[in-house]
Amino acid sequence: MQDPLLEPVEENAYRMLVGLAGARVEQLAEVAGLAPGVAGDVLLRLEAKGLVVRQGNDPVFRPQPPDVALGTALLRRQESLEGDRQLVAALNEEFRAVARRRDADHVVEVVIGAGALRERLRDLQQGAREEILWFCRANPLAMQGTDNTEERDVLARGVRYRAIYERALLEGPGELDSVREGISWGEEARVAPALPVRLAIVDRRIAICPLTHDRERELGQPSAAIIGGGQLLDALIDLFEGHWERASPLPVSGLLDEPDADVPRDGIGDAERLLLSLVVAGLPDKSIASQLGVSRRTVQRRLDRLMSLAGVDTRTALAYQAARRGWL
Repeated sequence: MQDPLLEPVEENAYRMLVGLAGARVEQLAEVAGLAPGVAGDVLLRLEAKGLVVRQGNDPVFRPQPPDVALGTALLRRQESLEGDRQLVAALNEEFRAVARRRDADHVVEVVIGAGALRERLRDLQQGAREEILWFCRANPLAMQGTDNTEERDVLARGVRYRAIYERALLEGPGELDSVREGISWGEEARVAPALPVRLAIVDRRIAICPLTHDRERELGQPSAAIIGGGQLLDALIDLFEGHWERASPLPVSGLLDEPDADVPRDGIGDAERLLLSLVVAGLPDKSIASQLGVSRRTVQRRLDRLMSLAGVDTRTALAYQAARRGWL
């Protein structure tokens, strides 16, 4: 710890000299209540610091401007402090780098078994405070969408859910109804033709990513990595955000076989937005009709209307126009 620029007795003496415009040793001793020897010593210290000058044979000590006298000392201290800050920053970075290498095994935890994975997913959701991100692939390893009983309560607490569903998952019986139920609770859902991994990220601070490859599902217990930070977690967050930007939104839908008169003439309704999302994701008409509970003829009729509205005659062109017009 550095010594102060002025000791309390020096500061008090200087303030008195400023008020008196100058004083001899005995005068300062009397006013400050100091012994003459102490007062003389204080004045010599102030003189050495450039805060007073002596005048005459029976010297009178007169105060000098403190910014001139102490400015240089203060500048030196600031330079020293900046050097100390840089040293601390360098040492801190070296410490963190070594700690990351030494404690790498604590950044990633491996969980084995479907039951353990389900419990960990539930615990992570219950502890979420801000946002949960999901990659939902077909044939989940540990938890089906209908088994995720925590989602509704977590959404009710104000936690944001963003989920991307793989096309193949939505082709399963009842899956789309389950997804639409989650959307009605407040989930933000999108659909993509395919996803690279199964993934859940909580509050951008922890992720769970299965380690078991699909072709190894029957070879033993499923396993997953719990990633608690570092560049690997950052990469998984970027991976999710990139797929989110490219995926098609899934709106809450009405009935696709509702009368045409109920659909806005200059736009599309929620049911047709859902239809468009499924078409863009690549689901075949048969699967779309099955999931929406309508006939393939109804699906085709609605697609014909959308292509007519967009002024195109192919599904590829319809997807382009839907994106350009903001229908999705």
